[in-house]
Amino acid sequence: MEGLEIRRAEADDCSAIYEMFRSPKVYEGTLQLPYPSREQWRKRIAETDSCYSLVAVSGEHVIGMITIDTFPHKPRRRHAGIIGISVTDTWQGKGVGRALMQAGIDLSDKWLNLTRLELEVYADNEAAIRLYERFGFEREGLLRQHAFRDGRFVDSIVMARLRS
Repeated sequence: MEGLEIRRAEADDCSAIYEMFRSPKVYEGTLQLPYPSREQWRKRIAETDSCYSLVAVSGEHVIGMITIDTFPHKPRRRHAGIIGISVTDTWQGKGVGRALMQAGIDLSDKWLNLTRLELEVYADNEAAIRLYERFGFEREGLLRQHAFRDGRFVDSIVMARLRS
């Protein structure tokens, strides 16, 4: 995608990420609550021991983010990572998620040596499920009434990608 840069998130990105997660279309697709704080995002981005955060930038604007949470202090789970991904509402469906997923998988496979990537996705988020399946994620299970979203319980699908 022309003009799109993927880079490591910096603490200074906290205001842009805060703005992205103020959008109902963005936070409704995650387990995030509305009304995020900048400080919450600054702390999360600054944590580098077990969480790797990449952002998609167009011009000066952060338009998406992927996180890979790892388990460096759990010897039996060091091979695994948990992915979370979000794209600002005006950029959804334009290839930003695909670019973030590719960057996250490259980081996981080539640098972090993770052989299992996991994620949870709301069962009604068909566009995200298609994206994950294109990158080799497979459905492993259904979490019924997994999360409370917008006044009702919704199901989630557990998906994983194994690297041989």
